[in-house]
Amino acid sequence: MPGDRYERYQKYETPQEPKDPNADVMTVQETAYVLGCSVKTVRRRLDSLGLKRKPGRKVMTTKADRDVLLDDSLVAPPKGIAPRRGRQGLGRKPFTPLAA
Repeated sequence: MPGDRYERYQKYETPQEPKDPNADVMTVQETAYVLGCSVKTVRRRLDSLGLKRKPGRKVMTTKADRDVLLDDSLVAPPKGIAPRRGRQGLGRKPFTPLAA
């Protein structure tokens, strides 16, 4: 049974090179290959667009969908979550050289 799970992962979660990179309609795997990201990222971005999917059917993307997926606004962090700040100082005083 564990081998079956791996085979499904290889089939559905691995980007695949499309026959035609400029095709009107592509699968999610082909879209991930063209956009240079993971299949999971494409699925996550499609969910954020509100694209309706039917269970048991392949999810196909159009050229218009791919143009929207490239938009940087989809990469922004979710609302209500503050971006992580870098490491803060430990509250030490700044170094001051000794007077000669």
